[in-house]
Amino acid sequence: HVQLVESGGGPVEAGGSLRLSCTASGLSFSSNCLGWFRQGPGKRREGVGLIYTHIGSTDIADSVKGRLTISQDYAKNTIYLQMDNLKPEDTAMYYCAAGSYGGSWHYDIKKGGTDFSYWGQGTQVTVS
Repeated sequence: HVQLVESGGGPVEAGGSLRLSCTASGLSFSSNCLGWFRQGPGKRREGVGLIYTHIGSTDIADSVKGRLTISQDYAKNTIYLQMDNLKPEDTAMYYCAAGSYGGSWHYDIKKGGTDFSYWGQGTQVTVS
């Protein structure tokens, strides 16, 4: 039973920072691709960033590059989304997801998560 649990969201002022966490269970954390996605009010879901856990490489969306980074902690089966210099347009529900095909597949973040099978319940980020 795959479970992804996000935490760390909340209200923040523009220019501030937040760090979101996603703890995974029931899957092979060390050989997977985990991603962060978001959906703002009235917007389509978009990919924020991916991390290939077996090599630690990341792919960050151009729209947030330079402000958002992804990291991982093997010992805790957890990935993180560090968000700096937050803007009101970053307001969204943020979701963590696990790829459908394991860590050796090439995932396209522009697809918005259509190739990700397992999803967390989300954590709300509100920037004002």
